[in-house]
Amino acid sequence: MLDDFLVRAALAGVGTAVAAGLLGCFVVWRRMAYFGDATAHAAVLGVALALLFGTSITLGVGVVALTMAILIHGLSGQGASVDTMLGVLAHGALALGLVAVTLIPGQRIDLDAYLFGDVLSVTRMDLAVIWGGGALVVAALWWQWSAMLTATLSPDLAYAAGMNPRRAQLILTLLLAAVVAVAIKVVGALLITALLIIPAAAARTFAHTPERMAFLSMGIGALSAIAGLRLAVIFDTAVGPMIICVAAAIFGVSTISNNLRKLRA
Repeated sequence: MLDDFLVRAALAGVGTAVAAGLLGCFVVWRRMAYFGDATAHAAVLGVALALLFGTSITLGVGVVALTMAILIHGLSGQGASVDTMLGVLAHGALALGLVAVTLIPGQRIDLDAYLFGDVLSVTRMDLAVIWGGGALVVAALWWQWSAMLTATLSPDLAYAAGMNPRRAQLILTLLLAAVVAVAIKVVGALLITALLIIPAAAARTFAHTPERMAFLSMGIGALSAIAGLRLAVIFDTAVGPMIICVAAAIFGVSTISNNLRKLRA
């Protein structure tokens, strides 16, 4: 079954979307979209370093994303200037990565594959990395679900219960780096943040509990991956952007239906 490149692409898309959908709930709740942008944009620099040193692309992206996540965590409590610093880090890392990629000697690199994804070229090893990383993210979030949710809803309540909200923030940024590392093959560095926030934002419309929102977000992400792949094959377009287009369409439908429901009420 895995000999079919479309099957591998579908499995890679679903594995990435499920992990991103669950983590995306916390990104939406905590308003961490800019954090996701900074970490994702640094992925291009990770690609350049991996090619320069002849190591795995996933490893290079993971190391750079992890470094950026730790740096972001250190800046997150530094006051009002954090947004400016995140903007500098995000776009500075992206620009440095793009320049570094073009300067690597003896390499002809398809930048589109790293910026927008190339899920149709996923190998069996890529599948193992994607599903292994995705399973790690999902397991860590469910294991720490109560603590993470409490720290997200009320840091004061978390402190009163003996929890450390800063620790929860660190765990989320590290998991964000892991998702970036496994998602770059599917949707690319420029669209990873969209895969995190759009399914979660769409699920928020229909969810009355955090758990329901988490399951709906994972389902919407998986549906977007499968439908996006199918539409990309039909219309002969890039798969990564089409996945995001489907997710955005679902978000649009959910927003319209929610507004209509409010008007009827």
